Amino acid sequence: MNLKPLFEPKSIAVIGVSMHNDMHPSNIIFYKNLYRYPVDTFPVNPKAGVLKGETAYPSVKDIPEEIDLAIISARAEAVPGIFQNCVEAGVKGAVVISGGFAEVGNQDLQKRIVQIAKEADFPFIGPNCLGVYSPPYYDSFFFAPERLSIPKQGNVAMISQSGGLLVDQMISFSIEGVGLSLAVSIGNKAYVRETDLLDYLATDDLTKVICLYIEGFKEDEGREFLLKAREMVKPVIVLKAGKSPGGSKAVASHTASLAGDYRVFSSLLAQNGIIEAEDPTELISFCEALSAYQTPIKGNVSIVTLSGGHGALASDLCYEYGINVPTFKPYQQDMIRQRLTPAISSIATCVNPVDLTGTSTDDDYVEAARVIGTFEEVDCLIMLLLPYAPGLTSDLGVRLSIASRQVGKPLIAYVPRLEKYRMLVDGFEINGVPVAHTVEQAVQMAVAMAKYKRTL
Repeated sequence: MNLKPLFEPKSIAVIGVSMHNDMHPSNIIFYKNLYRYPVDTFPVNPKAGVLKGETAYPSVKDIPEEIDLAIISARAEAVPGIFQNCVEAGVKGAVVISGGFAEVGNQDLQKRIVQIAKEADFPFIGPNCLGVYSPPYYDSFFFAPERLSIPKQGNVAMISQSGGLLVDQMISFSIEGVGLSLAVSIGNKAYVRETDLLDYLATDDLTKVICLYIEGFKEDEGREFLLKAREMVKPVIVLKAGKSPGGSKAVASHTASLAGDYRVFSSLLAQNGIIEAEDPTELISFCEALSAYQTPIKGNVSIVTLSGGHGALASDLCYEYGINVPTFKPYQQDMIRQRLTPAISSIATCVNPVDLTGTSTDDDYVEAARVIGTFEEVDCLIMLLLPYAPGLTSDLGVRLSIASRQVGKPLIAYVPRLEKYRMLVDGFEINGVPVAHTVEQAVQMAVAMAKYKRTL
């Protein structure tokens, strides 16, 4: 199955545009791609006419150019006929935004479009979905650009059965600075499913991390997914819905999927080396960490802070998540202390967590990172930074990033979320170091790398 036209089209037809309502989903999709993306974009409406200076064609077959992808937002009953027209016109695939199929009990109509697709080798996403956000090619989401915060282009691909949750995650990605290579809302996944997308993403050079929001599977589909995900070299992160009886019912009414026994599914994820996120917040932390580091760790971290309370909280969270914070031996503590500035060398606590105290400076943090980075029992550095301390500057992000590279150990930074600390955060992000805005997120990032080791 060739999915490239679904994600890298040179031309698209938006089928179902309105000639009088610019707020129609198809119109939003049409204008967005016409004005903001390099893809050649054509509107289709049975009545034809002119749409803001652009010719609207009565059928995809009437478009004088070769079309790679059809984006369909028309009545469900019209979709089989539209599929036939697409096949006859040589269109290479489709995104079906339209609802009204299996999710509302209309199984026969969904089976009809699947049959057409299979006979013609015509892959499609959906139905009942938002479709695809594929930077820099196109965007099929029917939301006006000014209503969304779009993530930068990056290396994380997200597949979701829920369009709404996908958009929420994209907004969070944008806020946290996580870049997307691809976002796919699969809806009812009547034809192209998670396993097909895993095959595509396995060879996609732009994608380094794959995350999925899964509501459920059809019979025997779950086993196929587990086997496929287990074979992936890239980290695969799963957020599962339908964990409770109420959630299972909601899943069935949303996309006509079977939620299954969550406890069994969760156990199988772990057995097959697939990383499970407990909630959307943890999913973001996992994605941010693994987008920066695809190197697994054993789960032994050092915590460096200037606040004893922050260090204690981080240690407690590490314990809860199964991350080890090894106590440094006396000679190791002496190695750290010898590199600190005289003002704090006698008052700093160097056992791990390392408490540099509130009078520490950039130099203290950098030297501590360089020394601890040489310790064999430490495979990840968690730096808890409180930029309101008088001795820290906005240069610290860059300096710690360089130190991390020099010692060859991944580094995770915690910086409180405040715009005045933006320059400090930028120093980390431009060097590919993930930045958490809560202590728990910082620990979760270490957890992601520790869980990833089980996939290798």
